[in-house]
Amino acid sequence: MPTTSLAATTATSSSADTRELNRRMSHFEGQSKVWLFGYGSLIWKADFAWHQRRPAVIHDLSRRFWQGSHDHRGTLEAPGRVATLVDEPGAECLGMAYLIDREILAPLDLREKNGYLRRVTTMHFVDKAAKADNATDRAEGLVYIATQENTAWLGEAPLTGMVEQISQAHGPSGANAEYLHNLADALRELGGHDEHVFTLADTLRERMPGSNPQR
Repeated sequence: MPTTSLAATTATSSSADTRELNRRMSHFEGQSKVWLFGYGSLIWKADFAWHQRRPAVIHDLSRRFWQGSHDHRGTLEAPGRVATLVDEPGAECLGMAYLIDREILAPLDLREKNGYLRRVTTMHFVDKAAKADNATDRAEGLVYIATQENTAWLGEAPLTGMVEQISQAHGPSGANAEYLHNLADALRELGGHDEHVFTLADTLRERMPGSNPQR
């Protein structure tokens, strides 16, 4: 199944809460298990049961801190900034793929409810197993993406403005700065490079030298 652009698969809602929209989706209906691609906190915080966990990339999408967080790393009054994906032909986004039971999607819909919608994608595994067996080097699965149509969208902003916002935001899941540093650390552990994430994290570290706790 080919990957299509975000514009072609976007559903809209007057609310950022996407749980009901995701519940109505029938992706991989009838399958007991489904692959899920994580590119943000799902890389290092998989608080759900999984059968397989494999590093992977998806193509033609780039990670950007353009989504507002009112429920995890900020509040309605002072939203944080968290990762989403935007179309970029030729790009690769490194993350972690999980093979999960389909019923795990319900709690994930709750976790990702602030503007994120499920989308079908092709993930390409980059671990040693994939290199040894070309028959298992990719899989169709799901990824949660927040697009500019959701009401929590913040969009692009100057680097200094994004860093300032991230440095001040705090929500039920903790400091926004912690989220950014955890993501940068997790990507480095995978051997990846993400200029957008690393530039934000390095700039934040310069502004807040003590903002990079150990995970």
